[in-house]
Amino acid sequence: MKKNNILKIKDLSVSYGPIRALKNISLEVNEGEIVVLIGANGAGKTSLLKAILGIQKAKSGNILFLGSDITCKATDKIVNSGICLIPEGHVIFSSMTVLENLQLGAYYNTHDMNKNLKKVFDWFPILRERSNQISGTLSGGEQQMLAIGRGLMSNPKLVMIDEPSLGLAPKIVSEIFNMLIELNKEGYTIILAEQNAKKALECGNRGYVMETGKVALHGTTQKLMNNSKVRQAYLGNSV
Repeated sequence: MKKNNILKIKDLSVSYGPIRALKNISLEVNEGEIVVLIGANGAGKTSLLKAILGIQKAKSGNILFLGSDITCKATDKIVNSGICLIPEGHVIFSSMTVLENLQLGAYYNTHDMNKNLKKVFDWFPILRERSNQISGTLSGGEQQMLAIGRGLMSNPKLVMIDEPSLGLAPKIVSEIFNMLIELNKEGYTIILAEQNAKKALECGNRGYVMETGKVALHGTTQKLMNNSKVRQAYLGNSV
């Protein structure tokens, strides 16, 4: 059965002054998928996520979310419509407690805050244990869990996660990716931008390979893992 299209991007271009960060990008995300964006640092992955959220304005092209054009909408309106971005570097409010961080994540959805808080604590039990702890004292992995949990507090229809493995030990990276798979099973649609191509492709359904602001390749993650160019450039010729 064909899944509903949740996000559709057509010929999107973004510039930083004279520099073209994105060049006629087209992609789509279907409901219930994990779609991965892989590519080297500077390939345009973060610029794409920022453009979707309206942080970086499009020079041309269109972004459709749930059938509505959000290309020129303000960021707060886009967030309120059901998109959240979990930025790279497990960004949290380090002087606030774990609970205060999570409550802040419910800014656009206070009505369901207690229900969503229970969900987050069920998914990340360590956050319940540390709910009164100052967030800056958490480990890197716990901070990443908190960043994800805070994003989920808005009960988003589309979760965008930028480089969740950045700066984390391999064991913690595996735990984070397993959590993303479980969240997807719970019904969350996810866009995952990640330099760790092997981990990303292993957990995703479809993928886009980005190079210098363009989509160089796209297809199912299995197809990409079997592609000789992808294997050589991103997987070290082994999977």
